[in-house]
Amino acid sequence: MTAPDAPGLRRRTQELLAAHPPATTGRTAFLRARFDAGLAWVHYPAGLGGLDAPRSLQPVVDAELAAAGAPDNDPRRIGIGLGMAAPTLLGFGTDEQKQRFLRPLWTGEEVWCQLFSEPGAGSDLAALGTRAVRDGEDWVVDGQKVWTSSAHLARWAILIARTDPDVPKHRGISYFICDMTDPGVEVRPLRQITGEAEFNEVFLTGVRIPDTRRLGPVGEGWKVAQTTLMNERVSIGGARVPREGGMIGPVARTWRERPGLRTHDLHQRLLTLWVEAEVARLTGTRLRQQLVAGQPGPEGSGMKLAFARLNQEISGLEVELLGQEGLLYGDWTMRRPELVDFTGRDAGYRYLRSKGNSIEGGTSEVLLNIVAERVLGLPAEPRTDKDVAWKDLAR
Repeated sequence: MTAPDAPGLRRRTQELLAAHPPATTGRTAFLRARFDAGLAWVHYPAGLGGLDAPRSLQPVVDAELAAAGAPDNDPRRIGIGLGMAAPTLLGFGTDEQKQRFLRPLWTGEEVWCQLFSEPGAGSDLAALGTRAVRDGEDWVVDGQKVWTSSAHLARWAILIARTDPDVPKHRGISYFICDMTDPGVEVRPLRQITGEAEFNEVFLTGVRIPDTRRLGPVGEGWKVAQTTLMNERVSIGGARVPREGGMIGPVARTWRERPGLRTHDLHQRLLTLWVEAEVARLTGTRLRQQLVAGQPGPEGSGMKLAFARLNQEISGLEVELLGQEGLLYGDWTMRRPELVDFTGRDAGYRYLRSKGNSIEGGTSEVLLNIVAERVLGLPAEPRTDKDVAWKDLAR
C-alpha cells in the first residue's frame, strides 16, 4: 500500500469524522475508530494505528480533528505509554504483543508506568538488583522499584530485571511487561516537596510474569531499555510547544500585565531566558524532524538537559519577580494526581516541582556524560566495573 500524502490524510480524516461525528460519538469509541483508521500515529505500521506515512504528516490529521472538536487521548495523562512503552513495543514486541497492547495504550484505556529505577540503582541503572528467575513458562520477580510515576493508576508496566547475576551488569538484564494488578505487586505513595505523591515506590514479591510478556531476548534487556530511555528523553525535553509555551509563558504574562514588578535586572534576565526558551523550542522542532529518519539518538539527552536547566532558572525568576507573593504556596494537600500540571498551578508549585527535572528521566550529571561521549566524542570516563560479574560488584 502506498503511504498517503497530506491530501490523502485530510480525506481519510474527513471520512472518519463523517462516520463517527464527535458530537454524537462517545470519547472512547471515537478514539478506537481513529486508531483503527490509521490516524492515531500515522508513521506507525498499518493495522497498528498508523498508515506507514511520514511522521511529519501527523499535524495534518491533528489540525483537522482539532477544528472539528474531536477528543484527543489526553497525552499528558498517558505520556509514559505513548512516549516510552509504545516505541519499545514497536521495536521489540512480537506481533501478538503489538496487537494486544498498542490500541488500548493509545486510547488511554490502559495506563502504563515504568519500573526501572531502584533505591540502589538510579543514575547507575544497570546496577539494578531486582531479580527475575525462570520457573517453567513464567519468570518469578522479586525486588523494589522507586520514583515510579503513575504506578497508582497503571494497569501495565515496562520492567527491567536481572536474569543472570554471573555476567557483567549490562549483559544480565531482561525486559518484561508487568501486570500491575497481579498478586505480589504493592504500590506505596512517595510524598514530594510539593505535598503531592505523583511518584511511588513499588515492591515486587514473587510476581509471576509469563515468558510471553518478555520484550527482546533473554539477557539483552539493556539494549531494549536504551530504546525506552532515548524516547523518554525526547518526550520530556522535545515535546511540541507553541511560542511562549511551557514555563516561560506565565512569567512573560506576569511581566506584561504587572509593570509595577519590573526592574532592569529582572528585565535582562527575562530576555535572556525568553531567547533560550525559544532556541530550545526550535531545537525541539528540529529534533522531531530528525526522528522521521529513524530512532532518537543521544541528541534527546541534550534537549532534556536544557529542559531541566531552563525550567529551574525560569521558575526561580518567576518567584523573584513576584516578591513576597512568590513565597506563597497554594495547596499542600496530599494528593495522588494523574498528571503534572506546570502551567495550571501557581509560581510556588512550579518552583518546587522543577527541582525534580534534573533528576527524573535521567539525572543531568549522567546526561552530561552522554552528550560528552556520544555527541561531542570526548573520551569516556574510566569504568572499572565494565567486565566484572554483577554478583561480584561492591554494594
